[in-house]
Amino acid sequence: PKVARSESSQAKKSQHAEEAIFYMNCRAAYLTVLKSSLENIKSKEQLSLVLQQAGRNPSQKTVNKYWTSQMTTLNFDDFCAILKNEKPATKTELLEAFGKIDTDNTGYILHDELYKILTTRGEKMTQDEVSAIIKHADFNCNGKLDYNKFCDLYMATSEQCCKTAREKLEVNSRLKQQQFGNQAEISSEEITPPVSKPSPRISTKTDHKLAPTKGSESRTSRPSSAQGCKASISTTISMGASSSRNTKLIEPDAMKEWQCAQSKGCFYLEEDGEIISHKYRLYLPQRSTICITIRPLNIRQVEGKSCHWLSVDTALYILKENETQENLQLVSFTEKQNKEMFGWKGELGSGSYWLLPFTTGCRLQKVKTQTTGEAKLVYRDEDGELALTKEFRAALLDIFETIDLDGNGLLSLEEYNFFELRTSGEKCDEEAWAVCKENFEMKKNELTRQGFMDLNLMEANDREGDPRDLWVTLLSLGYNKALEMTEACPFVIDIYAEKCKPRIKAIYLEAGSWQLNRAVCKSVVNKGEAKVMDGFENIIVYTYKGGRRITSVIENKSENKVIIHVNNEQSKNCLSSRGLTVFAIEVAPKSMTVSQHVMPLNEQEEWLYNCVHSLV
Repeated sequence: PKVARSESSQAKKSQHAEEAIFYMNCRAAYLTVLKSSLENIKSKEQLSLVLQQAGRNPSQKTVNKYWTSQMTTLNFDDFCAILKNEKPATKTELLEAFGKIDTDNTGYILHDELYKILTTRGEKMTQDEVSAIIKHADFNCNGKLDYNKFCDLYMATSEQCCKTAREKLEVNSRLKQQQFGNQAEISSEEITPPVSKPSPRISTKTDHKLAPTKGSESRTSRPSSAQGCKASISTTISMGASSSRNTKLIEPDAMKEWQCAQSKGCFYLEEDGEIISHKYRLYLPQRSTICITIRPLNIRQVEGKSCHWLSVDTALYILKENETQENLQLVSFTEKQNKEMFGWKGELGSGSYWLLPFTTGCRLQKVKTQTTGEAKLVYRDEDGELALTKEFRAALLDIFETIDLDGNGLLSLEEYNFFELRTSGEKCDEEAWAVCKENFEMKKNELTRQGFMDLNLMEANDREGDPRDLWVTLLSLGYNKALEMTEACPFVIDIYAEKCKPRIKAIYLEAGSWQLNRAVCKSVVNKGEAKVMDGFENIIVYTYKGGRRITSVIENKSENKVIIHVNNEQSKNCLSSRGLTVFAIEVAPKSMTVSQHVMPLNEQEEWLYNCVHSLV
C-alpha cells in the first residue's frame, strides 16, 4: 500500500506540475493585456486578445459562447476556466482538417480552392485576410499552399505568444527590483490631489534660512553631490525615537460591544526581492464606524531564536470597490500607530472593499547570512521508521499557525491552497482533498494540525528520507537552513464594526498590484509635502512623514522621461527600501513612481532623513 501510495503521490505531483505551468501561462497572458489579476476583462475584443496571448486562435463563435449579450465582465478565474475548456489546436488536428480538403493527399491546396472555402464557409474571411495568408512566402509556392509548413508555423507562432507573455511577466517582475528603473510607475493623470490642499505646501523656490528641528523640514541649497545636475530638491526631516510616536488608536472599553472579524496573512520575499502577500475583500452589510488594524503575528517564540519579522513594518490600504472594479477608489490607510500595530478608524458605507497589505521592504530584504550547518528535518526511529525532528515539527506548527487564516485551528481547502500555491505553484481540487480526507485527520472537512504533520511525514516517506522537497517548501515560506523565518512576515488583521458584522476573506496571494502602487502614490500626494524642482515645474517630489516611515514619490508631468539621481549620504540611522545610499530612477512621461521608503535603522534612537533628488 505504501508503494502504491507513493506512486499515486508521484502521479499527483506530475499532474500538479502541469497545472502549475498552466496557471503560470494563464497569469502571463492575462497580465500582458490587463494590469492586475484584480482587474476584469471588460469587452469581447479584450477577451479575444487575452485568448490570443495564451496561444489560442479563438473563432468568433468561441468568443460569443463565453461573452454573451448579458455579459459585462469576466474575472481571472473565469479566464482560467475558459482556457481549460478551449484546448489549443494540435498539429494532428490541423492536418486532419486540411486532409478533408486535400482528398488526394498531396500535401498542397490550390489557392483558388482555399480562397473559395475561406470566403464562403463557416466564419467567412475577407479578401484581404485570405490574401495575407496566400502571400506568405514561407508556406506558399506556385499558386499552392503547403499546409504542412503552414501548420508548423502556426504551432510555432502559438508557442511564441505564450513564451513572450511569460518572458514579459518575468522581466516586469525583475524591473521592479532594479535600482535604476521605472519602479511602480503610475499615470499621473489617474491621481488628482484634493482641491482643498493648501497652495503653500507647493514651493517653487528653495528656502536657505530654515534650520532642521525635530519633526520639521528644511530646504537647503544644492549639495556638492548634486553638482553638474540641472536642478535639485533637498529635504531634511529630523525624527525622534519610535517610542515617542505611539498614539492611542482604539479604546478597548468603548469597543467591547462591537462585532469583530479577523484574518491572518503573510508577506513573502521572492528570489528577485519582490514581496507578495495575501489580498482581502471586506464586506459590510450596513454603514458603520469601523476600526481596522494590522500587526506582525507573534507566533511561538523559541529561546535563542530571533523573531526577525516582528520588526517588519505593516500597513493596510483600504480601497472601495465600484461596479467595474477597474479603478478602485482609495479610502484611507492605516497610519495611526500603537507600538507595532497600525490602524485606521472611521465610517464606511455598506458594500465591498479591498484590503491590500503593504510593507515598505526596508526590513524585509534579501540578507546574505552565514548559517552554521543545516537543520535536520527527519530521522529514523528505533524501528527504522522515518519521523520528523523536534525542530522541524516546531517549524511546521508555526507554519500551520500562519496559514490557518481564520484562526480556527483547522485548514480549509481554500487555506491549504494558498499554502500549495506558495510552495509549489499548484492547487488541490475537491477530488484530491477527498483523498487527503481518507489518509489524514480532518474535522468538518478541514485538516487538523496532526493531519498537516502526517502530510509532511508522507512527503518525507515518498522521498525515502531525502529532505530536498521539504526544504523547497520551507525556503518558499521564508525559512533559512537554520529553520529561522527570515524572509517572511506573518501578520494579523482585525476589523471592529459598531453596527454590523464585518466579513473578511483572503482572495489572492500575489505581488503588489498596480492598484496598491497607485494607492501608495495617491496617499503620499494627498498627505505629503510637495516641492517643485526649481526651474522645472513639471517635476515634483512629494514627501510623506509617518510615525515610523518616510516615503517620497516623484511625479513627472512632462512629455519626456526624466532621470532622477537620489542621494541619502547625509542621512543618519536610516534604512532605505532601495538598499542603496545613492541610486537613480527613470520616471516615464506623465507618470508617478515611488522614489523610496525610509525607516530608522535603530528605532530606539533619533534618525535624520536628508535626501537630495537631482534632475540629471
